[in-house]
Amino acid sequence: MLKGNFFRGLGYLGEGFRLIRQPGLRLFVIIPLIINILLFGLLFFFMGELFAGLIAAAMAWLPDWAWLQALDWLFWILYGAVIVLMLAYGFVIVANLIGSPFYGYLAELTEKHLTGQEVNTDDSWASIIKDIPRALWREVQKILYYLPRAIGLLIIGLIPVVNLVAAVLWFLFNSWMMALQYVDYPADNHKVSFPALRRLLGDTRLSAFGFGLPVALAAMVPVLNLFVVPAAVCGATAYWVRENGATRT
Repeated sequence: MLKGNFFRGLGYLGEGFRLIRQPGLRLFVIIPLIINILLFGLLFFFMGELFAGLIAAAMAWLPDWAWLQALDWLFWILYGAVIVLMLAYGFVIVANLIGSPFYGYLAELTEKHLTGQEVNTDDSWASIIKDIPRALWREVQKILYYLPRAIGLLIIGLIPVVNLVAAVLWFLFNSWMMALQYVDYPADNHKVSFPALRRLLGDTRLSAFGFGLPVALAAMVPVLNLFVVPAAVCGATAYWVRENGATRT
């Protein structure tokens, strides 16, 4: 029997957006946000330059017919659509790799804000820098968990008839992964291993799906996905405090 409350889970992302506006939390929202904006701005620029070269090469290869040459605008429309989709789907993974040390500390500050209790007494910048390798390894663990399951779903999507359920399975899996991704930050602050976190979320699976669903949808929306990551961290911390409890470590 599935446990938890799906509708309560839906509310945590909204609470996360309210929390990131708190004065004590803003710094650890702004720093990774600036880094991500700069990174994706540069990525978009260089991909634009690369695609412009590809369009020029393709148009040179096509017959010199005026109506065909005039289709270069269509290539640019397709380029825009592809780039937006690539950035939307790839954003969460890259943003989490870059911001993982900041997001761990953001989860810590959020929990202190919600409970009034210290999670870690060492809150210096030196401690944050020292935690970078461990935080990056934690992100790698999540990627290693994600990849084989994603490949399995891709294979299912290629099987006739069976592929009819692939879209539903992808939808559920992405919602589950978003819950795992972000609740992992407060869990890691309490030294909860990644396998133990999966078991804890399994105990409140309906709440986990409720939380992960709007995060997954928001991550696909350009510009909004810049802000959804820190909001999801704060919302996930509220999830941790209320659903699993910081004492269940």
